[in-house]
Amino acid sequence: MATAIESRPWLRFYEPGVPHTLAYPDIPVPALLDDSAARFPEHTATVFFGAAMRFRTLHRLTGRFAAALQRLGVRPGDRVALHLPNSPQFLIAYYGALRAGAAVVPFNPLYVEREIEHQLADSGAEVAVTLDLIYPRIAQVRQRTKVREIVVTSINDFFPPHLRVLYPLKARREGHLVRVPREPGIHRLTDLLGRADEAPPVSIDSASVAVLLYTGGTTGVPKGAALTHRNLVSNVLQARAWFTQLRPGEDTVVAVIPFFHSYGMTSAMNFAVSAPARLVLLPRFQLDMVLNAIARYRPNVFPGVPTLYTAIINAPDLARYDLRSIQACISGAAPLPLEVQSRFEALTGGRLCEGYGLTEASPVTHANPIRGTRKPGSIGIPFPDTDATIVDGQTGTKTLAPGEVGELILKGPQVMEGYWHKPEETALVLRGGWLYTGDMAKMDEDGYFYIVDRKKEMIITGGLNVFPREVEEALYAHPAVMEAAAIGIPDKYRGEVVKVYVVRKPGARVTADEIIEHCKKLMAPFKVPRAVEFRDSLPKSLVGKILRRVLVEEEQAKAAFP
Repeated sequence: MATAIESRPWLRFYEPGVPHTLAYPDIPVPALLDDSAARFPEHTATVFFGAAMRFRTLHRLTGRFAAALQRLGVRPGDRVALHLPNSPQFLIAYYGALRAGAAVVPFNPLYVEREIEHQLADSGAEVAVTLDLIYPRIAQVRQRTKVREIVVTSINDFFPPHLRVLYPLKARREGHLVRVPREPGIHRLTDLLGRADEAPPVSIDSASVAVLLYTGGTTGVPKGAALTHRNLVSNVLQARAWFTQLRPGEDTVVAVIPFFHSYGMTSAMNFAVSAPARLVLLPRFQLDMVLNAIARYRPNVFPGVPTLYTAIINAPDLARYDLRSIQACISGAAPLPLEVQSRFEALTGGRLCEGYGLTEASPVTHANPIRGTRKPGSIGIPFPDTDATIVDGQTGTKTLAPGEVGELILKGPQVMEGYWHKPEETALVLRGGWLYTGDMAKMDEDGYFYIVDRKKEMIITGGLNVFPREVEEALYAHPAVMEAAAIGIPDKYRGEVVKVYVVRKPGARVTADEIIEHCKKLMAPFKVPRAVEFRDSLPKSLVGKILRRVLVEEEQAKAAFP
């Protein structure tokens, strides 16, 4: 019988202090905040535009919000939608709703009415918490959903006093001031938190659904990944174990990756609350805001995505900012170009390690060791108690040998229960206890994994497979390229050929022919792009992930309407 090391070769590469397995307490997510507030009540929990909030205060406000939800009729198992950016309000509403026994449904604040209506209707949410700026969009679709109560907050409700006064003047001047009606079913968050009563204890089963996070899944139709309290607690404990240098009560995390996304929710918010660490909240990505926050608050942990790190290393006035406090970063949500990794580490002196995850796994499953062995282009090794393997793409049942490319499948305590009310979709991705990721990958002899690309984004040219990531890696090696994306476009002879989109670095000059010649030196001829388009920017999700599918849709629209 194979030993654990033989069946899981990656265990040999765990850093000293990282356990092979963990004990997972049978607790709900709010218990993470309960514990931190009990141990470090006077420590700073959040900083928002300079205004600090202690753990004691955050804990008290979540209790008050839980009580308010109960007065509004929320019962265990109900769904509460959050339409909020990173802010103290998000934490108060998130942990407060969970304390009341509800399941949280986070929304991207940039969603339009159609997207909002779908998630509200599908989740069955009866309470929505939103910014006043977003309120009109929710009001527009409210009658077509089950939403009966709307809780409204302004972004400046937890600003420091001087900014709290200035913000309405600025908003009125810029035409952003929104009047929210005073009528039944609409409540101000500050009014609800003004009452001193806290929620009576609610028995919460750790196997119950804590969060519904909507994802495209296997078909592109948004589905709610049902993540339990046990899933989320397990993943945050796995992440904490990976960071062996943590100092409870002393660390600082900058959070610009949004909490409505699984990566931001686990790797920034829940991670910092449970550590505990000071959480510097940034409601949106604005380069100077991020750089100022790093220079002022001296964070040692900075979770992000490749486009965020790319923007930082190419900032025109980067020399003005001291970034040397950063010790550890896990990059997720998209492949991390090697050039970006090396330049960021040279600037900060910290370690930027590529990781991997997906919404259906809460989300993190793999990461490179922070201080241990890293391998170029690898997503690293599985987290404690996480199994992973590569299977053939046809049957999904044959385990492939090291070095062979197939579909990555995995299992662990962080894997979701399934898609909300979608048994057929669940059956497609959860099979025999394994989560089928839809990502093409390979594993080496040491147990390090490499994502080759998404199955559905693979380019097939003349019967040969081209993975966008390898083309993009070649492009990032060009000194004039800041960002790049590769897709397949129709070709009468080859079926598809490679087209690339390139954003030049500020002040850089390069032609399409030079890009193609550069690629010819690094790739086989069938992988070399046949078309190059230069752009000022590439389409991205709010998390910062480059959206290849948007580029594909644009090309399809051109073909349909030449």
